[in-house]
Amino acid sequence: MVDRQQGTRPGALMTHAPLTILQVTYQGDGAGSTQSIFNLSQHLAARGHRVLVGCRAESLLARLAVGGGLEVVPLDFRRLGALATSLADVVARRRVDVVNSHATRDRRALTWLRWRGRLPIGFVVTRRTMPLTSPVELVVVGATADRTIAVSAAVARALRRRLHPGRRLVVVPNGIDLRRVDARVTAGALAAARARLGDLGDRPVGVVVSRRKDQDVLLRALPLVERPVAIACVGLEPDADLVALARAVPERHRVALVPFVEQPLPFYHLAAFAALPSRIEGFSQGLLEAMALGLPVVASAAGGNPDLITDGETGLLVPPRTPAAWARAVDRLAADRDFAARLARAGRELVRRAFTLERTAERTEAVYRDAVARR
Repeated sequence: MVDRQQGTRPGALMTHAPLTILQVTYQGDGAGSTQSIFNLSQHLAARGHRVLVGCRAESLLARLAVGGGLEVVPLDFRRLGALATSLADVVARRRVDVVNSHATRDRRALTWLRWRGRLPIGFVVTRRTMPLTSPVELVVVGATADRTIAVSAAVARALRRRLHPGRRLVVVPNGIDLRRVDARVTAGALAAARARLGDLGDRPVGVVVSRRKDQDVLLRALPLVERPVAIACVGLEPDADLVALARAVPERHRVALVPFVEQPLPFYHLAAFAALPSRIEGFSQGLLEAMALGLPVVASAAGGNPDLITDGETGLLVPPRTPAAWARAVDRLAADRDFAARLARAGRELVRRAFTLERTAERTEAVYRDAVARR
């Protein structure tokens, strides 16, 4: 079979026997991590591996996986003991070679299984955000999993500061699915996205594609932004505080709050720049997509954002939670088109060269084989 999205023959890059891989996450809803897990799983399948996706049956990830031709293993994550039993059963019945945990509940269940001697296969943990886990739990999980993947050097440094065993830690950044971001956007899709943003006039649009992650900082910056702009916050369920901030911005600006959409691509095509105020981002899928599409980007100088952005070269970095600094950055991108275009070109070249999904899948496969070899 040929993966129609990637156009890659299974086994084309295979140098060893194929693996049976179980990806597990209790999250899997509207977030960049969901898209990252799906992209990786599909690409690993295209490389010839058998990939099972363990997730909630009603999750977005389950729908994506089914649509992408992957096998979904429905799991109930509500009770840790029952989840552990289900995972042990799946591993045994499906003859899984390696399991990759992507979220807290599955990580705990798999760690418990390993300590009970019921997980005799490769066990990999992926950390996608800046860690908030207690050092005690980090030490236990870090010493139990065969390998931990950090999606950025910043996440790896934070894990080490919290006493995660460094010798089992590997950095593998997220990759960008270029077929997805280069897909044709129809006039109808653009019109529908434009309608959701409302009357923006000729204001340049800054887009934030993210669930709730410090978007309030950007809205608080708008009274200090001199040039009229429109800010589109796409992919969140706005709370009362955010709605109040949006209504309070000066008349010269516009703000649109758009709930989660499965296809954010049209909103990127309507934008003049992309922004990410988040402080806890591990390695943003949204920033990767925006840069690959040739948008200049501005992000908080926090988390994994500096791993992707060199300030003044491939984007702008702003001190987190600092509205005045955000205002200066937005004004500069809106006013200096030549500068914004230089950032956009450099960012696009970087992402399309260094952060391909092919590279991510190849490096992840190497981690899996290393974990299997330890058993």
